[in-house]
Amino acid sequence: MNVRIHPSWQAVLQEEFDKDYFVRLTDFVRQEYARTTIYPPARQIFSAFDHCPFDKVRVVIIGQDPYHEPGQANGLCFSVAPGVQMPPSLVNIFKEIQNDLGKPFPPDGDLTRWADQGVLLLNATLTVQEHYAGSHQRRGWEEFTDAVIRLLDSRREHLVFILWGAYAQKKGAFIDRTRHLVLQSPHPSPLSAHQGFFGNHHFSLANRYLTENGMEPIDW
Repeated sequence: MNVRIHPSWQAVLQEEFDKDYFVRLTDFVRQEYARTTIYPPARQIFSAFDHCPFDKVRVVIIGQDPYHEPGQANGLCFSVAPGVQMPPSLVNIFKEIQNDLGKPFPPDGDLTRWADQGVLLLNATLTVQEHYAGSHQRRGWEEFTDAVIRLLDSRREHLVFILWGAYAQKKGAFIDRTRHLVLQSPHPSPLSAHQGFFGNHHFSLANRYLTENGMEPIDW
């Protein structure tokens, strides 16, 4: 299959694109966009990859589903477009950055600036039906994003994987801790942020690891 995605990812994922499950997934997603409102906009399904080429990845943050309300999802986990109200989890992420690094709150919740620095903002499921959280789960996206993580785990070294919450931690359980830094904590959701997300210092820990391994830190 020919998938519109950054050429660096096309090269490493072509074998995945040709598998039966991905062909079925593509057919399902096309039908969904044709019949109802799906997020993110179709051109942004692979935004996380387009902004962050395979060989430029330094940090991977794993989310679960795109936002499912109008105007929110832009293809990057936890991110919303400029002018869109920040969801509570994203507010808590910026609170932790402020506490950890002393940085002020940004003017908006668009995390494209992170992606362009090498932060792969990867949702486990890349599409969702409007108003229906989890509506495109178990259709094949999870298998695809598992393959993405496995490729990064096996073909790259000294990456930082940030796993917030039980779902992300289960998804990243196979990552080789001898080759990469894996940072885990509760999810930034208001339901769990006070149980260990706040104070996890993941942003400074990630930058320290990158610097120690000869890479530029992320400007969070």
